Amino acid sequence: MASESFIVKVPSSSANIGPGFDVIGLALSIYLELHVTIDRSKSEPSNLPLNCRITYEGQGEGSPDISLDPSSNLITRVALYVLRCHGQRSFPAETHVHIVNPIPLGRGLGSSGSAVVAGVMLGREVGQLHHLDLDRLFDFCLMIERHPDNVGASLYGGFVGTYLRPLKPEDVQRIEIPLSEVLPAPAGGVDTGKTPPEPPHGIGRHIKFPWAKEIKAIAIIPDFQVPTHLAREVLPPHYTRPDVTFNMQRIALLPVALGASPPDPELIHLTMQDKVHQPYRQTLIPGLGEVVQSMSPGSQPGFLGVCLSGAGPTILALATGHFEEIAERIIKILKAANPKEIDCQWRVLDAAEGAQVIRR
Repeated sequence: MASESFIVKVPSSSANIGPGFDVIGLALSIYLELHVTIDRSKSEPSNLPLNCRITYEGQGEGSPDISLDPSSNLITRVALYVLRCHGQRSFPAETHVHIVNPIPLGRGLGSSGSAVVAGVMLGREVGQLHHLDLDRLFDFCLMIERHPDNVGASLYGGFVGTYLRPLKPEDVQRIEIPLSEVLPAPAGGVDTGKTPPEPPHGIGRHIKFPWAKEIKAIAIIPDFQVPTHLAREVLPPHYTRPDVTFNMQRIALLPVALGASPPDPELIHLTMQDKVHQPYRQTLIPGLGEVVQSMSPGSQPGFLGVCLSGAGPTILALATGHFEEIAERIIKILKAANPKEIDCQWRVLDAAEGAQVIRR
């Protein structure tokens, strides 16, 4: 086949569901898409950088944060990592990657995790590396993005629990090595011409939990960003035993509660509570505390539970109905608590299928 085209479709995600800080993720039905065309009849290198042309539409379009240089764009440089681990130094000649991204950036909906997953899928497809299954692609993702809840949800889909296995000291030291060998400065250095070391096998594991078909996720998305590094800085270095126990008790019940049909609103509301990250991030997201404390199934029909999505500022409410009422109530609280006027969008989302490739 001389010319081919395909679409890589990757869902967004919400991490830290309830008490599941850095553990549980949910794939959501906002999809990053890569529309890819390749002319494999061109055996000679093209005059494109790395044989690849990038175009982009969607969130952040025209922003300097969205690079159209394949050596700098996160998606294509992740694909290059996969390719170079398998002896391919660049993309096939005349590769065009058109990125369509409706996922809000920096809002806690896993935009970077989706980009990493899209990158490993792109590398597998353009490199014709079809022996790489999803579990092996997960290893590549985790060499770049060390939070398995986001990339696990986007890769596998649905409602997932994840963990990282302890790495050997030599593997810990090489976490950033592969990208340093394929990325330009300041991302890590010049192309050394060497083959990057492949990831260890089985860096992380996942399990897919049931998700009750009646449950929808309402994403309330404020119009400001909370950088992940800042959201991490406000967390304490140590936790008390009662707070850890509080979360452990709830996380043991949460996957069962969210998989039961019909859902039990009171049980879900109680198991969605958290003392590990949400109380500390309230200073970054005024109104979050009041939303968590004031809303309950008894006071709001259709409501099940609420949590911060990822590092925020998006708030995720789970519900079986009355979606507009719930969204408007949360938005009202957020607007009243913020000293600066803010706008909020809201969307009703489903639990999504995982990353897939659609041939055309």
